[in-house]
Amino acid sequence: MNAASVDIDSFLQRAKNAPILDVRSPAEYTHAHIPGAHSFPLFSDEERKLVGTAYKQESREKAIRIGLDFFGVKMRSMVEAAEKMVAAYAAENPKAEKNTLLIHCWRGGMRTAAVAWLLQLYGFQVIVLQGGYKTYRHWVLQQFEKKYPLSVLGGNTGSGKTVLLHALESRGQLVIDLEGLAHHKGSAFGNLGMPAQPTQEMFENKLGMALHNAAQMLLQGNAAQQVIWMEDESQRIGDVNIPMIFLKQMLAAPLYLLEIPFEERLQHIVAEYGQQDRERMVNAILRIKKRLGGLEAKNAIHALIEENIPESFRILLRYYDKQYQKAFEKRSGDAASVESIACEKVHASNAIRLLQF
Repeated sequence: MNAASVDIDSFLQRAKNAPILDVRSPAEYTHAHIPGAHSFPLFSDEERKLVGTAYKQESREKAIRIGLDFFGVKMRSMVEAAEKMVAAYAAENPKAEKNTLLIHCWRGGMRTAAVAWLLQLYGFQVIVLQGGYKTYRHWVLQQFEKKYPLSVLGGNTGSGKTVLLHALESRGQLVIDLEGLAHHKGSAFGNLGMPAQPTQEMFENKLGMALHNAAQMLLQGNAAQQVIWMEDESQRIGDVNIPMIFLKQMLAAPLYLLEIPFEERLQHIVAEYGQQDRERMVNAILRIKKRLGGLEAKNAIHALIEENIPESFRILLRYYDKQYQKAFEKRSGDAASVESIACEKVHASNAIRLLQF
């Protein structure tokens, strides 16, 4: 009996209660994958290369024979790994579908068929994705073309926009943290204290899923308000980019602008970045030296070396305030509306004032 083959919408719906096994090579998985999927490679990177070369240069039959040599010795270990995965998933998910696994490769071809055959033969209920990961990528790009009820949170550097987003989320609001998805806080210092950034493709996968999940929550009425909160961002966040078609939606959304005194923001920035590695901070200053100005860069680095962190950050914060003002002047005309929210300090309680608008 063949494994059940479902479309992308059904596959993602079933994925709420069953683990996804990505049977592509480790390198393919590392580059980008469906968020939450487990790497379960049929072939190693080198094995995949050998099979692919045989397919292109000799014949399909030759490639299959080589693939069977690699696959045969792995069958038992793959079954045992799948058993452990199903058991672990069931222990953490009370609603888990019994003995069920979701499987995909790049295009839903021979790799999917081989692993599905093995696991189904052993007794698992196997569900495969029609068209494989390629279909998923097409689905992700479609998410950016849909319309969403966005509200954008803006404000100068150090205003605690991320703090406020988390406070909104704790109050039942729908929130998508772009900097969290990108593993970067947006400035030259944005990678300090953060994990390595995802690839562009993986960032898009994460953002596409986040938008889809938020839209589903709105449809089900599982949100305090019919709106999705996001932070005001430029297109580039570190090394990744917000897809332009979606960025245009963000620029046209209502903008809520936090206005917090300079000294309060400076105190927040010192607390957030003051303990970071000094060498990496100096390198970050050097990256913006041309725009900051040679003298200001020199003074900021000197203050940093002298452990006068507030003075170093004071110079940098003035620079970023100017940059944000320029960006705001460019984008404010596109926003559906702009509301200024005066707050005395950086604090999660600012969410209460925000929600009054």
